[in-house]
Amino acid sequence: MKKILFVCHGNICRSPMAEFIMKKIAATAGVAAALHIESAATSSEEIGNSVYPPAVRELARHGISCEGKRARRINAADFDFYDMVVVMEDYNLRNLRALLVGDAREKVWKLLDFEGCSAAGNAERLAGGDISDPWYHGNFSQTYAEIERGCKGLITYLGM
Repeated sequence: MKKILFVCHGNICRSPMAEFIMKKIAATAGVAAALHIESAATSSEEIGNSVYPPAVRELARHGISCEGKRARRINAADFDFYDMVVVMEDYNLRNLRALLVGDAREKVWKLLDFEGCSAAGNAERLAGGDISDPWYHGNFSQTYAEIERGCKGLITYLGM
Protein backbone atom coordinates (compact mmCIF):
# COMPACT_ATOMS: atom_id res chain seq x y z
CA MET A 1 0.00 0.00 0.00
CA LYS A 2 1.31 3.44 -0.96
CA LYS A 3 0.75 6.08 1.74
CA ILE A 4 0.42 9.70 0.59
CA LEU A 5 0.07 12.84 2.72
CA PHE A 6 -0.99 16.07 1.01
CA VAL A 7 0.18 19.25 2.76
CA CYS A 8 -0.73 22.94 2.57
CA HIS A 9 -0.56 25.85 5.02
CA GLY A 10 -3.76 25.40 7.03
CA ASN A 11 -5.26 22.05 5.89
CA ILE A 12 -8.64 23.68 5.23
CA CYS A 13 -8.51 24.36 1.46
CA ARG A 14 -5.92 22.89 -0.90
CA SER A 15 -4.60 19.81 0.92
CA PRO A 16 -8.04 18.47 1.91
CA MET A 17 -9.21 19.17 -1.64
CA ALA A 18 -6.24 17.14 -2.89
CA GLU A 19 -6.95 14.36 -0.37
CA PHE A 20 -10.55 13.91 -1.48
CA ILE A 21 -9.93 14.50 -5.20
CA MET A 22 -7.20 11.85 -5.10
CA LYS A 23 -9.50 9.45 -3.25
CA LYS A 24 -12.15 9.92 -5.96
CA ILE A 25 -9.63 9.42 -8.77
CA ALA A 26 -8.26 6.30 -7.06
CA ALA A 27 -11.77 4.88 -6.57
CA THR A 28 -12.67 5.56 -10.19
CA ALA A 29 -9.45 3.84 -11.31
CA GLY A 30 -10.21 0.87 -9.04
CA VAL A 31 -7.05 1.34 -6.98
CA ALA A 32 -8.43 2.89 -3.78
CA ALA A 33 -7.43 -0.16 -1.71
CA ALA A 34 -3.82 0.28 -2.83
CA LEU A 35 -3.58 3.81 -1.44
CA HIS A 36 -3.79 5.42 1.99
CA ILE A 37 -4.43 9.14 1.48
CA GLU A 38 -4.65 11.93 4.06
CA SER A 39 -3.79 15.61 4.42
CA ALA A 40 -2.21 17.96 6.96
CA ALA A 41 -1.05 21.54 7.56
CA THR A 42 2.34 23.12 8.09
CA SER A 43 0.85 25.65 10.53
CA SER A 44 -1.16 25.25 13.70
CA GLU A 45 -3.63 28.11 13.21
CA GLU A 46 -6.49 26.01 11.80
CA ILE A 47 -6.00 22.79 13.81
CA GLY A 48 -9.35 21.14 14.53
CA ASN A 49 -11.27 23.29 12.06
CA SER A 50 -13.34 21.75 9.30
CA VAL A 51 -12.69 22.30 5.61
CA TYR A 52 -13.33 25.90 4.50
CA PRO A 53 -16.96 26.19 3.25
CA PRO A 54 -16.11 27.37 -0.31
CA ALA A 55 -13.77 24.36 -0.67
CA VAL A 56 -16.54 22.08 0.60
CA ARG A 57 -18.92 23.57 -1.99
CA GLU A 58 -16.39 23.14 -4.82
CA LEU A 59 -15.80 19.51 -3.91
CA ALA A 60 -19.57 18.94 -3.68
CA ARG A 61 -19.99 20.40 -7.20
CA HIS A 62 -17.91 17.43 -8.35
CA GLY A 63 -19.78 14.89 -6.23
CA ILE A 64 -17.10 14.71 -3.52
CA SER A 65 -17.79 14.81 0.22
CA CYS A 66 -15.17 15.75 2.79
CA GLU A 67 -17.51 15.40 5.75
CA GLY A 68 -15.74 14.88 9.05
CA LYS A 69 -12.35 16.16 7.89
CA ARG A 70 -10.60 18.29 10.51
CA ALA A 71 -7.34 20.16 10.07
CA ARG A 72 -4.27 18.67 11.66
CA ARG A 73 -0.60 19.61 11.64
CA ILE A 74 2.13 17.49 10.09
CA ASN A 75 4.73 16.12 12.51
CA ALA A 76 8.06 14.31 12.30
CA ALA A 77 6.41 10.88 12.75
CA ASP A 78 4.48 11.45 9.51
CA PHE A 79 7.74 11.11 7.58
CA ASP A 80 8.15 7.61 9.00
CA PHE A 81 4.57 6.59 8.18
CA TYR A 82 4.00 8.13 4.74
CA ASP A 83 5.81 7.12 1.55
CA MET A 84 5.17 10.49 -0.08
CA VAL A 85 4.55 13.96 1.33
CA VAL A 86 3.08 16.13 -1.42
CA VAL A 87 3.04 19.90 -0.85
CA MET A 88 1.02 22.48 -2.74
CA GLU A 89 3.70 25.17 -3.13
CA ASP A 90 7.23 26.29 -2.35
CA TYR A 91 6.02 28.14 0.76
CA ASN A 92 4.81 24.81 2.24
CA LEU A 93 8.17 23.28 1.43
CA ARG A 94 10.01 26.07 3.25
CA ASN A 95 7.74 25.55 6.28
CA LEU A 96 8.68 21.85 6.36
CA ARG A 97 12.46 22.41 6.36
CA ALA A 98 12.84 21.78 10.11
CA LEU A 99 11.22 18.34 9.74
CA LEU A 100 13.25 17.33 6.68
CA VAL A 101 16.04 15.26 8.15
CA GLY A 102 17.63 12.13 6.72
CA ASP A 103 15.46 10.22 4.26
CA ALA A 104 12.51 12.59 4.77
CA ARG A 105 13.81 14.86 1.99
CA GLU A 106 13.40 12.05 -0.54
CA LYS A 107 9.69 11.72 0.29
CA VAL A 108 8.72 15.32 -0.49
CA TRP A 109 7.20 16.36 -3.81
CA LYS A 110 5.13 19.27 -5.11
CA LEU A 111 1.76 18.22 -6.50
CA LEU A 112 2.40 19.87 -9.85
CA ASP A 113 5.59 17.82 -10.23
CA PHE A 114 3.15 15.23 -11.58
CA GLU A 115 1.19 17.49 -13.95
CA GLY A 116 1.47 16.08 -17.42
CA CYS A 117 3.13 12.87 -16.20
CA SER A 118 2.85 10.41 -19.07
CA ALA A 119 4.50 7.30 -17.65
CA ALA A 120 5.07 5.57 -14.32
CA GLY A 121 8.04 7.03 -12.47
CA ASN A 122 8.30 9.95 -14.90
CA ALA A 123 8.40 13.15 -12.81
CA GLU A 124 11.05 15.56 -11.62
CA ARG A 125 11.04 16.17 -7.87
CA LEU A 126 10.30 19.74 -6.72
CA ALA A 127 10.28 21.12 -10.26
CA GLY A 128 6.53 21.73 -10.66
CA GLY A 129 4.65 24.96 -10.22
CA ASP A 130 2.55 26.03 -7.26
CA ILE A 131 -1.13 25.23 -6.69
CA SER A 132 -2.80 28.63 -6.40
CA ASP A 133 -4.22 29.44 -2.97
CA PRO A 134 -7.99 30.07 -3.18
CA TRP A 135 -7.94 31.55 0.33
CA TYR A 136 -6.47 34.66 -1.31
CA HIS A 137 -7.95 34.68 -4.83
CA GLY A 138 -11.34 33.05 -4.14
CA ASN A 139 -11.37 30.98 -7.34
CA PHE A 140 -11.93 27.50 -5.92
CA SER A 141 -12.77 26.02 -9.32
CA GLN A 142 -9.36 27.11 -10.66
CA THR A 143 -7.65 25.49 -7.68
CA TYR A 144 -9.77 22.35 -8.09
CA ALA A 145 -8.66 22.05 -11.73
CA GLU A 146 -4.98 22.50 -10.80
CA ILE A 147 -5.23 19.88 -8.04
CA GLU A 148 -7.10 17.46 -10.29
CA ARG A 149 -4.38 17.72 -12.97
CA GLY A 150 -1.70 17.02 -10.36
CA CYS A 151 -3.61 14.08 -8.86
CA LYS A 152 -4.26 12.51 -12.26
CA GLY A 153 -0.56 12.80 -13.01
CA LEU A 154 0.30 11.30 -9.62
CA ILE A 155 -1.87 8.24 -10.35
CA THR A 156 0.01 7.85 -13.65
CA TYR A 157 3.37 8.33 -11.89
CA LEU A 158 2.43 5.56 -9.46
CA GLY A 159 1.67 3.25 -12.39
CA MET A 160 -2.00 2.95 -11.50
